[in-house]
Amino acid sequence: MAKIHATAIVDKSAQLHESVEVGAYSIIGPNVVIGENTTVSNHVGIKGHTTIGKNNSIYQFASIGEAPQDKKYHGEPTKLIIGDDNIIREFSTLHLGTTTGTGITKIGNNNMFMAYSHIAHDCVVGNNIIFANSVALGGHVHVKDWAILGGYSLVHQFTIIGEHSMTAGATGVAQDVPPYVMAFGYRAEPKGINVEGLKRRGFSTHQIENIKHAYKILFRNGLSYKEARGYIAELAVEQKELQVFVDFFEQSTRGIIR
Repeated sequence: MAKIHATAIVDKSAQLHESVEVGAYSIIGPNVVIGENTTVSNHVGIKGHTTIGKNNSIYQFASIGEAPQDKKYHGEPTKLIIGDDNIIREFSTLHLGTTTGTGITKIGNNNMFMAYSHIAHDCVVGNNIIFANSVALGGHVHVKDWAILGGYSLVHQFTIIGEHSMTAGATGVAQDVPPYVMAFGYRAEPKGINVEGLKRRGFSTHQIENIKHAYKILFRNGLSYKEARGYIAELAVEQKELQVFVDFFEQSTRGIIR
């Protein structure tokens, strides 16, 4: 049986694995499912049709599965799905999806949400991502694997943040950030590629040079976006590390930072 503090309120129909721990004064609603070895600290609220995987750590005052901040939402049974091995720190807010979106806010595995992070409705968050303090995602944002968002970064709704990319602190992202790219500024601009991050993840010197070359084609050679996409697609046939650029271009709808 789950270890639940005497002051916590857990609805009888909530499904908690026997290894789950729930701290003092936390409240867990009727449609919540929590997997094995997940720890819920004190004063946490978990509501809605929320499914949480295994080995997650949820810290005090986090708000999980609350209604989205969308005036078009009227209590529909939308969902929040959280994977495994995530760290959700103090005062973070992760909201349900909406019927005007996909109906699901989806969080992957092994992510870290530092204090005051906000994940809005219908967002899709991949794996191995770091959200520094007070990062805020608008609705329908897609953050790909291994991205790092610096503190106080703000991301416009429907934006895509590509794999292995990075935003500096207090960056305002209103258009899509391509894979590997570092973005800086009140209106985000590309400032090179995330070389140190790629080295830590095992990319070879040759692969990094290929990515640098693709970056120059995209941002430094005076080519149109359409021309740059074509050149990078040709290179990706042999240079597999560039395929994420090709996939990103196909998904991008807001245009990219320039």
